[in-house]
Amino acid sequence: MGAGISSFAAEVEAANFPGLGDIPEGCVAAVLVHLNPVEICRLARLNSAFRGASSADFVWDSKLPVNYRYLLSVIGEDDRLAMMTKKEIYARLSRHNSFDGGTKEMWLQKSTGGFCLLISSKALSITGIDDRRYWNHIPTEGTRFQTVAYLQQIWWFEVVGEIEFCFPPGTYSLFFRLQLGRPSRRLGRRTCNIEHIHGWDLKPVKFQLSTSDGQHTLSHIYLDEPGAWFHYHVGDFVVTVSDKPTRVKFSMIQIDCTHTKGGVCVDSVLIRPSRPVKERSLVPNCR
Repeated sequence: MGAGISSFAAEVEAANFPGLGDIPEGCVAAVLVHLNPVEICRLARLNSAFRGASSADFVWDSKLPVNYRYLLSVIGEDDRLAMMTKKEIYARLSRHNSFDGGTKEMWLQKSTGGFCLLISSKALSITGIDDRRYWNHIPTEGTRFQTVAYLQQIWWFEVVGEIEFCFPPGTYSLFFRLQLGRPSRRLGRRTCNIEHIHGWDLKPVKFQLSTSDGQHTLSHIYLDEPGAWFHYHVGDFVVTVSDKPTRVKFSMIQIDCTHTKGGVCVDSVLIRPSRPVKERSLVPNCR
């Protein structure tokens, strides 16, 4: 009987022992502020204290870009700012947000809050794009913009773009997303016709990037990987202030008129936070 009473007392004592649910929300929030957004959302599932702390504005304020109000204004959401919590703002900016007539998208990487920008080929200046002997806009499932610019054949290959934007401070990498070959479907499967690829093995393509504050990069790369989408690294640039726009100009050119070149698709230009990459690599989607 004595053993039974001792066991009962131990159970009572254990039942009154403090647990995770007894930690004040303020203490939990002070810890969460040091974690990344994905970790915060995972811990929010533990109990009501963690769930409440994970919604605190000061936790998410540290995850948002300093110019998040500007980013909301670009996508037309600034009028809802007063009604949104910081967590809701982060969630809204983490989606792929279309703007500028659907020719551009921007979003925050969910895990880091890094800013990404995607520019459609329709927002680029392409020499000969209006002449269907040279270029065509073709539909494909391999892009976020439904169509890509496909080059059949041309002597003067030149694709130029420019954007003026208040980027959050940081170091950014810029890529052209290209594919050698024409995308199509056969028997319900995606295929790539590489029959008309020519001219790219004779001379490299010149990639250039410049910014309004004097940064400049230049590289020469051969296009020699048919049948798959690749991100070709143009260069990196640094943004130190977010309260005034940075103008970024970029281009890829192959204007040696001793031969024609063709069979390439131009999908988009990606700008995302820098990290070590190979000069030409299959870069994962920026999410």
